[in-house]
Amino acid sequence: MLTEYVEKIINSRVYDVAIESPLENMSRLSDRMANTIWLKREDLQPIFSFKLRGAYNRMCRLNDEERVNGVVAASAGNHAQGVALSAQKLGVSALIVMPTTTPPIKVEAVRSFGAEIILFGDGYDDAFGHAATIASEQGRTFIHPYDDPDVIAGQGTVAMEIIRQHPEPLAAVFIPVGGGGLIAGMSAYIKTIRPDIKVIGVEPADAASLHDALKADDRVILDQVGLFADGTAVRQVGKENFRIARETVDEVILVDTDEICAAVMDIFDDTRCIAEPSGALAVAGVKKYIEMNSITGQEFAVINSGANVNFDRLRHIAERAELGEKREVLFAATIEEEAGSFQRFCQVLADRSVTEFNYRYADSGSAQVFVGIQTQGGSSERGVLFNSLEQAGYALVDFTDNEAAKSHVRYMVGGHAQHVRDERLYRFEFPERPGALLRFLTRMGERWNISLFHYRNHGAAYGRVLLGAQVKEDEIDEFHGFLKALGYVFCDETDNPAYRLFLS
Repeated sequence: MLTEYVEKIINSRVYDVAIESPLENMSRLSDRMANTIWLKREDLQPIFSFKLRGAYNRMCRLNDEERVNGVVAASAGNHAQGVALSAQKLGVSALIVMPTTTPPIKVEAVRSFGAEIILFGDGYDDAFGHAATIASEQGRTFIHPYDDPDVIAGQGTVAMEIIRQHPEPLAAVFIPVGGGGLIAGMSAYIKTIRPDIKVIGVEPADAASLHDALKADDRVILDQVGLFADGTAVRQVGKENFRIARETVDEVILVDTDEICAAVMDIFDDTRCIAEPSGALAVAGVKKYIEMNSITGQEFAVINSGANVNFDRLRHIAERAELGEKREVLFAATIEEEAGSFQRFCQVLADRSVTEFNYRYADSGSAQVFVGIQTQGGSSERGVLFNSLEQAGYALVDFTDNEAAKSHVRYMVGGHAQHVRDERLYRFEFPERPGALLRFLTRMGERWNISLFHYRNHGAAYGRVLLGAQVKEDEIDEFHGFLKALGYVFCDETDNPAYRLFLS
């Protein structure tokens, strides 16, 4: 059967609409990982995703009656764009059912190709069921996003190109997995033409449909899937896809959200292009594979499967990327609630770059601060940092792997302080460099008590601080003179309504 797929792949019609995407060396990541990593740029396709290959290869084989009746598809976005563009190219009516959770950028892209859109359900499975009903009622041909031999063959052309573009030895190819169309087509070709190359699938840890199916030796239906990597949020791998994968896939690696975000950053660093979360899965997978197996000096190919990401998601991706690279440690520390305690705490941190520092007065005994510290990566450095703080007498709670802390608590540190008198609020800017926060607090001195503090390193030239200080009415002029003498840009926010409503 694999040889039949190779023949179908060789004869696929994908190049009527798709390009042969380049295979580029990720030089920065390769140097860091001590291996050579080649990136297959499927994000450069006309719809910014490999999905166009399979959709067109299936649709160009419609008979005359099927072309008249039109097609229907269910998709979270990339397959939908592939079907819509293919329909436009072939002059066929297309109706696309998309989950209501689909990113707007994908919805608008599908609409731009002239397809009719129906938003239905919370996920792919809901959309799939509704599309199947429409196909039955309207006589449209259902174009499956992955469980179809022609779709699988179209996706397999990615492997054909890689083998042609890189005739030298490859240790493994890393392939993102959702429903399994891409990995089925690629693995069928690779294991027939170059059986020495390992085929390794990569899935989000919260959408492990192929991983769990291979483990159970049967297709399983996941109770639920995470939606961060929406392009691979599938509860059950396809039937034909699983049949091929069971014969050809060597391993499936699971990666978490932070690791995916770090991979998006890696791709950006090497290409200056931004992958969608599902598009960065393979890069996250190869990094994890290399680290787990202590591999050096080998060559790997990875697939950037797509770049359809909403701009507003970049905030979250950037926030979590440093954690995914193990280059940021988050923790809570208990410090004494007295003047000078901030300064003493920061002195223990020495010249480490502080990425975040959140504090709000609660009572006169002790204070909890939420802290982020930049590291060079690895758990050993985290241990050294925590040991130095504990030896200095600080009680700590590690939040680096705490999802609730990373996603929510870090933004909720604060609230109304019931027992703070004479508080005034100020915004500051100061040149951002290692040790800048310590110098700022040192120059603030011990004259006025700090009752609120928020700092976040945004990677900009200037650090931004929100500070609350207890300053009596007859000391305000003196305090303002002191601030001006510090030389930092500041703004009095004491009358800001946001402060009055939520913090004062």
